[in-house]
Amino acid sequence: MTKTWNHFIDGKTVEAETYFSANTPCTGQAGAQVASGTAADVDAAVKAAERALPAWRDCRPIERGRILTAIAAAIRARLDDFAAIERAEGGKPLWQAKFEIEIAAQYFEFYGGLVNLYQGETIGLGAGYHSYTRREPFGVVGVITPWNAPVNQAARGIAPALAAGNTVVSKPSEFTSGTTVLLAQVAAECGLAPGVLNIVLGEGATVGAAITEHPGIRKMAFTGSIRAAREIGKVAAHRIIPLTLELGGKSPNIVFDDADFEEAVGGAVKAFVVNAGQICLAGTRLLVQKSIADRFVNALVEQLKKVEVGPGDNALVGSITTKAQYERVQEFFDIARDEGAKAVLGGAAERREEWGEGWFLPLTVYTDVTNDMRIAREEIFGPVLTVIPFEDEADAIRIANDTDYGLAAGIWTQNLGRAHRVAAAVEAGQIYVNEYSAGGVETPLGGFKQSGYGHEKGIEALHHYTQLKCVTIKL
Repeated sequence: MTKTWNHFIDGKTVEAETYFSANTPCTGQAGAQVASGTAADVDAAVKAAERALPAWRDCRPIERGRILTAIAAAIRARLDDFAAIERAEGGKPLWQAKFEIEIAAQYFEFYGGLVNLYQGETIGLGAGYHSYTRREPFGVVGVITPWNAPVNQAARGIAPALAAGNTVVSKPSEFTSGTTVLLAQVAAECGLAPGVLNIVLGEGATVGAAITEHPGIRKMAFTGSIRAAREIGKVAAHRIIPLTLELGGKSPNIVFDDADFEEAVGGAVKAFVVNAGQICLAGTRLLVQKSIADRFVNALVEQLKKVEVGPGDNALVGSITTKAQYERVQEFFDIARDEGAKAVLGGAAERREEWGEGWFLPLTVYTDVTNDMRIAREEIFGPVLTVIPFEDEADAIRIANDTDYGLAAGIWTQNLGRAHRVAAAVEAGQIYVNEYSAGGVETPLGGFKQSGYGHEKGIEALHHYTQLKCVTIKL
């Protein structure tokens, strides 16, 4: 039976006039029917959020914390339900879907425990004055999320927004709507009042634009492409509302010749193959010191040959999530060939019996790459790695920073001084040393340059979901 996903507005399911079909990536066949939202649906959601705001904003923080903690427990209790949806809509291996859902639960758990965090400070103005600051919610917050990690990204934005006392109108990607709807339903079952969290489904050009433009939205958070971010940024600038952007990356993963060789090889694999490379943090530019480059590439390729790609529950790498992205990655195979890069693994679309008609692609590694090539500069968002050799520390830093992006970077070295020097010099919002994509819900995430601005995750996110007020009293 085909699953149908509807809006969730003011605590109840709201059907749409029209629906569209979201394909199942592992088979390439039609999947769920998804509500096609309108500006009227967005307006209903915002008005519901406005009605719910006073009670949610003014309740004791500890009461908000209890509900967020209950949502975390409920997500874990429904793990199999969430995982089945993420697997069908996103093409993820089962282990990965469950891992991302666990992280979603951790966001609610983490922020549920932070609701009583300090809310301001006192300022000394001398005798006769009492001055202090307050951190207050914005009001109704719009959260727009991408298709690569649906419920994980939704929880990352929604949990701190709610913890700070905001109400939320969220739009997931039209390709992966199911788990965000289920999240809202689960939250309601945990006691979240109607209107506090609303989900409107549909396309970005219609629903996303309507959320950003709605006069009731007081703050926006967007994760996705630079193209869409520019459009949202124009509207936010015109409306003069705050905006958090978490965008793309072309992150350098730097391996020095004194690194633990085996650990670095395994880390280089993990850096670009997880989620079939569809991660903005992915370490897709592998910078290797020339003295070990050939040996490192050989070891990397041998390890990658053992990685299972396919629809199986135990596969390490699943499918590309959307057909458009599946076709886009293949275009880069042609671009790489035309630029003169050498494919030492993969580099061409193929069909394997176990893949059927699913949108699977081979793991691909390119050498003979220079940093001015398109495959080294543009975010491919697939399981494609470019290898670039470097001479010394200064050369590594120069290449690492020669990019329009600045989301993350990896450093592999046994030299503690070098680790700190390079971490300070590389222009990126998150630096991982001797492990790639280290950290968790506690560590703040934000980008430099065209990777965005503002921060998600950690205590820092709460500052981006609150506004500061200063009160000064003459005694």
